[in-house]
Amino acid sequence: MASSLAVCRLHMRGGGSFVKCLQKVDTFLHRSIATDVVAAARADAPRKEESDEKEERKSLHSLQVERQEQAERSVLISCQPRTNEKKFLKFLSKHGDVKKYFFYESYGIYAVVEFSDRESVASLLEGAAIPSVSHESTVPFKSRLLSLRNLDSPNQLSGQQCQPQTTITINELTQRLSREESVDQQIASLTKAYQLTEENSRLRFLVCSLLKDIAAAYFPECTIKPFGSSVNGFGKLGCDLDMFLDLDGISGRNIKMPKSGLSLEYQVKRANSERAVTQSILSVIGECVDQFGPGCVGVQKILNARCPLVRFAHQPSGFQCDLTANNRVAMKSTELLYLYGGLDPRVRSLVFTVRCWARTHGVTSSIPGAWITNFSLTVMVLFFLQKRSPPIIPTLDHLRDLAGPADKSVIEGNDCTFVSDFSKIQPQSNTETLEKLLGEFFEFYATFPLSRMSINIRKGKEQNKPEVAPLHIQNPFETSLNVSKNVNATQLDRFVVLCQESSWLLQQTEANTPRGGGGGDDATPWGLATLLLPSQVAGVKGRKKRRREPASERIKGLLESLKNKNQPKTS
Repeated sequence: MASSLAVCRLHMRGGGSFVKCLQKVDTFLHRSIATDVVAAARADAPRKEESDEKEERKSLHSLQVERQEQAERSVLISCQPRTNEKKFLKFLSKHGDVKKYFFYESYGIYAVVEFSDRESVASLLEGAAIPSVSHESTVPFKSRLLSLRNLDSPNQLSGQQCQPQTTITINELTQRLSREESVDQQIASLTKAYQLTEENSRLRFLVCSLLKDIAAAYFPECTIKPFGSSVNGFGKLGCDLDMFLDLDGISGRNIKMPKSGLSLEYQVKRANSERAVTQSILSVIGECVDQFGPGCVGVQKILNARCPLVRFAHQPSGFQCDLTANNRVAMKSTELLYLYGGLDPRVRSLVFTVRCWARTHGVTSSIPGAWITNFSLTVMVLFFLQKRSPPIIPTLDHLRDLAGPADKSVIEGNDCTFVSDFSKIQPQSNTETLEKLLGEFFEFYATFPLSRMSINIRKGKEQNKPEVAPLHIQNPFETSLNVSKNVNATQLDRFVVLCQESSWLLQQTEANTPRGGGGGDDATPWGLATLLLPSQVAGVKGRKKRRREPASERIKGLLESLKNKNQPKTS
């Protein structure tokens, strides 16, 4: 597969409308980049440097605005492997000050380049050409996805370093954890290895910005925002990119009509429902992405789903992308998880650890099915943290009570109101270690009455199940819905048995004592690392049958080997 996807093949049909559409896309793209200098200058005004701690305490809205501004000043460039880095920067600097750049690999070498202002991006695009290829036709669509051509003899790179965009393997992770000196350090190491990097976050917002340039041909004032794991603080390197096409910001949409005198309103098409409007919009945008979007392949328009979406792969970034247009409750759920993750650093660390454990043992899966989802698992962690004494995070109802007028949010009749200002939330006095919390989490769900009770983070307490389902987790906002409705009894039984096994293992001295290993690859697994080893738990048909059993033979064998290994040798 070609490393550079700056052009897109197309069988020409309807030439007149095709050219008009391209002109429309090109006009709006350059209008958004090269105009409104005053607004751009205001957006690019110098900011005071903030510490990492303050960075984490920004509201999600503030973070998104900052990231979107960075993305609007950025370009994505496919580079030849032997391009000289210094020469590359010198060439770019002719168009303006390069504020930040980094390289990564995805079907070739790519560079994300952020300029200090949008005028520099416009200058760079003015000097770019549509490629001329004799044996195939090209779509003359101009975007901020570019290819670098070296007309001189190539020079050997001197230390070009590509930023990782995927996580390490589970075997590498286990070895790394085995060399740590405490379970708390193991959890911190896992979190650092799995969480999204600064560069990966920038790339996600840039991909959204590139997609917005296509959608802006039809809706010039629209925005495309990432949501879900990409921005809620719990995203793992390599996770899918969920995007939301936001049309609510279009000016004139919410203007109050005067009671007397003259007024104007736009003539618009009408549809039977908001769902029908969403389907029409996504159908058109999906077609544009398929035909004109450089690097966008495998486009699927899944319009009859509960939440209509367009799914595709963006090869230059390596992301699997889902684009929706009417998913406001999901945006609020993203904001809520971001808020909880920012209240206490233990929240994110525990979620990362439990998610990694769950994926390793097949409790969760990237394939839709009867498995527990990452969202359900995260809510279960939040509920557990609310049940601590004292609690580590507040209930959703408490966050709603702290909300001000600006936080008021009602979506389709659902109360989605909660405070967004971190400073209004009183810190909790709980000082439990991550090691204790991890062990207590497994113990909590190994004995929780899941067959009778529902999990509810609005109240922070279990309630009687309102419906028959193996696992019932109340949707935080659409309270009549069960977010774990897909989970069947077999998968829930596996989860409970694995919790029992993991709880037992963490209590064992031999498996929970550091044994070093230095910097080599032969460190003996201990603590958290033992929880990530393959398990014997497979298809469990009866929770009662296995509830009182001791740990699996795998654990017994592991402990015996550890005892023998640590016994002093006799001469």
